[in-house]
Amino acid sequence: MWRPASWTRCAAAAAQVASFVGTCSPDDFSLSGEEVIYSGPTEWTLRRQVLHYAWLAKAAGGVDAFVIGSELKGLTQARDGAASYPFVAALVALAADVRSVLGPTVKVTYAADWSEYFGHQPQDGSGDVFFNLDPLWSSPDIDAIGIDLYWPLADWRSSGEHIDLLAGARSIYELDYLKSNIAGGEGYDFYYASAADREQQLRTPITDGQGKPWVFRFKDLKSWWLEQHFDRPGGSEQATPTAWVPQGKPFWIMEVGCPAIDKGANQPNVFVDPKSAESAFPYFSDGRRDDLMQRRYLQALIEGFNPDHPDGLAGANPLSTIYGGRMVDLDRIHVYAWDARPFPAFPNDTESWGDGANWRLGHWLNGRIAGVPLADLVARILAEHGFTDLDANLLEGVVPGYVIDRIMSAREALQPLELSYFFDAIESGSRIVFRHRGAAGPVAELTEEGLVERRNAASLLTLVRAQETELPASAKVLYVGAGNDYQQAVVEARRLAGASGRVAQADLAVVLEAEEAAAMVESWLFEAWSSRERASFTLPPSRLALEPGDVVSLEREGRSRLYRITEVGEHGERDIEALSIDPAIYAPIRASERPPRLPGPLPAGQPLAEFLDLPLLRGDEPEHAAYVAAAQSPWPGAIAFYSSPEAAGYSLRALATAPAVMGTTLDPLPAGPAGRLDRATRVRVLLDGGELASVTPLQLLAGANAAAIRRGDGDWEVVQFESAVLLAPLTYELSGFLRGQAGSEAGMPALLAAGARFVLLNGALARIDLAAAEVGLPYTWRYGPANRDLGDAGYVERIHAFIGLGRRPLAPVHVRGTRSGGDLTLTWVRRTRVGGDSWDAAEVPLGEDAERYEVDILDGTTVKRTLASATPSVTYTAAQQTADFGGPQATLSVRIYQLGAAWGRGSVAAAMV
Repeated sequence: MWRPASWTRCAAAAAQVASFVGTCSPDDFSLSGEEVIYSGPTEWTLRRQVLHYAWLAKAAGGVDAFVIGSELKGLTQARDGAASYPFVAALVALAADVRSVLGPTVKVTYAADWSEYFGHQPQDGSGDVFFNLDPLWSSPDIDAIGIDLYWPLADWRSSGEHIDLLAGARSIYELDYLKSNIAGGEGYDFYYASAADREQQLRTPITDGQGKPWVFRFKDLKSWWLEQHFDRPGGSEQATPTAWVPQGKPFWIMEVGCPAIDKGANQPNVFVDPKSAESAFPYFSDGRRDDLMQRRYLQALIEGFNPDHPDGLAGANPLSTIYGGRMVDLDRIHVYAWDARPFPAFPNDTESWGDGANWRLGHWLNGRIAGVPLADLVARILAEHGFTDLDANLLEGVVPGYVIDRIMSAREALQPLELSYFFDAIESGSRIVFRHRGAAGPVAELTEEGLVERRNAASLLTLVRAQETELPASAKVLYVGAGNDYQQAVVEARRLAGASGRVAQADLAVVLEAEEAAAMVESWLFEAWSSRERASFTLPPSRLALEPGDVVSLEREGRSRLYRITEVGEHGERDIEALSIDPAIYAPIRASERPPRLPGPLPAGQPLAEFLDLPLLRGDEPEHAAYVAAAQSPWPGAIAFYSSPEAAGYSLRALATAPAVMGTTLDPLPAGPAGRLDRATRVRVLLDGGELASVTPLQLLAGANAAAIRRGDGDWEVVQFESAVLLAPLTYELSGFLRGQAGSEAGMPALLAAGARFVLLNGALARIDLAAAEVGLPYTWRYGPANRDLGDAGYVERIHAFIGLGRRPLAPVHVRGTRSGGDLTLTWVRRTRVGGDSWDAAEVPLGEDAERYEVDILDGTTVKRTLASATPSVTYTAAQQTADFGGPQATLSVRIYQLGAAWGRGSVAAAMV
């Protein structure tokens, strides 16, 4: 267990690092075709792993670049002395060995954490400052300084009073604000000494007292790159610099990313994963999904370092006078994370991938990069209509998709977006300005004294309040579901109180995530109620600055309320129409997430199915019930079973909603004992798909691991097995059998040949409730993927007649014979099809209409006499024996049947008495 904190100046660190790194060399590896052969010392070490990867890269034909490690901060800062870092030396040697394997044209680097690359300041009171990675960065076998860069580019709060807002930043999405923190803000200008300081925004300036604050600035790439590096043991700067050559090598940004979560730019290195102990929201985040935050963070960083971009940061990425390239290689900015798993199968298929739920708030770009910022979409729509004099910079949000399916005006094209994202288009001067409702505070505070009287004795202010019955009790929005294969979806919000019965409905050609739509419809409904009050008043010309969309505070009778100006009439004085507004209803909310519905995979070929006539397994099933089991790969979601007495007019009889576990026996199955555990028999089964598992003895006796094995006569024996051992892919060895369960022991052959079909009796079986009149009829059955038409080529046709085996009486047991005066009295114990598992009852329930038995007296295979009885005993008199055999018999072969009203003779109990 590695504990880097205990290695500060620890002599044991060198030995532990050496053990971790290993001793194998490139010569211990070779290629045999495309296979890497290792012949070195027996060790599972870092060197063996990395060199193995290098040889794999060579076997594949070579690579452009190779990374020897990533974010091993605890190791690179481990010291075995005051200024000795053994793991850094090991990385230098490893880079040289990788170079020897891959050749001089392959670029080699190490991906350091953003808090690791620039040096080691242990903060242990020693004052030490070491550029501990400089031996690696200056190595001729390292081509670039690799950084996993997750810098905070914001220090934003939800409250209206925080430093960055007061300093002039309008929004956390403002690109100029984010870019200003690339070479500024936390990690450059200041740091927080404690969590309490962060909470109160008590910022401590970064300084070193020696005129080189960049030594402690993890964001100051430029100074670090341009300057010589001098170690400071004990805080005193040495006279001799390290081996680092200023401007000698470029930076490669090996990872850069931001989670798609509210205020992700505050702390982009964290992630949300409920299964991880490191799961966390960024500082001051409310946990709401925010795709725009991720996009703006990446946009700010990439544009900021690009000197050719019109909005790039001047001087942020200088040219090297040594190699002629930029400090940050723009071709080596690697955005995290683009997942190789196909979208939307990932993240929606959470059964296949356990991290699918983390995608919502995670760093993934898949499924988000095709969306467009709302401001860009509005500008594009107007540009296509020939209008470019606009300002949409205040619009926030990402639109996953938008449909314009016919020729329409710009106004018509914008209206669905205005409703979805609650913004207004306002003519301001010569431009059209777009801004969200309620986003800005009141621009003016009005009182009745400041209003203009329109005419004598006229009211200064007219307020009209809509009746409750005129307002909607619910709002319903139809939209295109982004997580639902772009099918139409609907979302609704309701008021739980009020007398209104009205419904407001909108059909939007906007692609939305379900949680976005839920939040939008909530705001839409509450907006209708919060804006129910209309105000009309007149202002003097001195209020010329007010325009539609502005929010004003209006005080009347000591009560102040906010209104949004909707219309302005000019005729000297200014006639104002305004609607009441509550800005809080537009605040982003965390709506509940709706798991997407996964479309069934497109099946290839036809399903495999088994038709099973089974006895009553629990006793509470319909006695005419039949069963079907089906499997197909890929599973289409469900297999439908249709039947008809002829080749037309099919009706749906069952849906198999889960794939059954089926297979074939690979070994002969001998007859086994019924009623006790068979530990001798072992049978291998090759499954078509699925898996088996062992159970405990108690679980076995409770009914677990029941399966049906088809005999040569087509009947199924029900067995249970205790142990299932995986021998090979899909191949299991079964043992610990209970044979002939549920009365299926009748007809058990002495040896059942290999190749018998096997079906696990679990919840995947679909039951067909046959009518009594359908039992025994040869129906035509068609079965195939439920999401396809009955006539599809994926359907299989088969003729089968179910016999209603659940009606068959079970065979009696414990047959005994006693003699008295030449008479032979036969007795037995009755079994029942239903309710026979209780140990409390003195006698099991009678599962038939009446208790009746027939007993055949045999002479070889010839039936000499049949005796009938209404009780579990019968007497074969001496006179009857004399008539049948010429005298009393010492032994007799008998067959005993219980009779059922619908079945007749049940399973036989054969005995010699």
